[in-house]
Amino acid sequence: MHRHGYKGTKFHRERDQREALVKGLAESLIIHESIETTLPKAKAVVPYVEKLITKAKKGDLHNRRQVLSGLQTVSTAHKLVDELAPKLGGRNSGYFRIKRTTFRRGDNAEMAQVSFVDDLKEAPVAKAAAKTEKAPKAEKPAKETK
Repeated sequence: MHRHGYKGTKFHRERDQREALVKGLAESLIIHESIETTLPKAKAVVPYVEKLITKAKKGDLHNRRQVLSGLQTVSTAHKLVDELAPKLGGRNSGYFRIKRTTFRRGDNAEMAQVSFVDDLKEAPVAKAAAKTEKAPKAEKPAKETK
């Protein structure tokens, strides 16, 4: 059998089970902001969530509905659109980091940790305010005339 034209790994699951798996991983990644899973699953979930973040950054009604359809719960979709997407405004892509960790004890599967590249604890408003507020320049003393 040829391999041409087939994209992605199947994870020994049918299509609906595979889509539910990726949606569940995406949900956990948005809620917890970092997850540990097997390396192939990590490589599958990162592009899926990055496309959702790109849609969430646009923030209009159509893209918000597409984000809702790409996740399992409404609260997670609102968290992505309202909280996380504005914090990622300075980045066009590459929102996640995949770090290989250990091998799982039972079946020796390679594990990986997926987390955001940027620190999401800091508010983007605070960063902008810190950049604009600089120490006021001291006024030059007036020249003395004789």
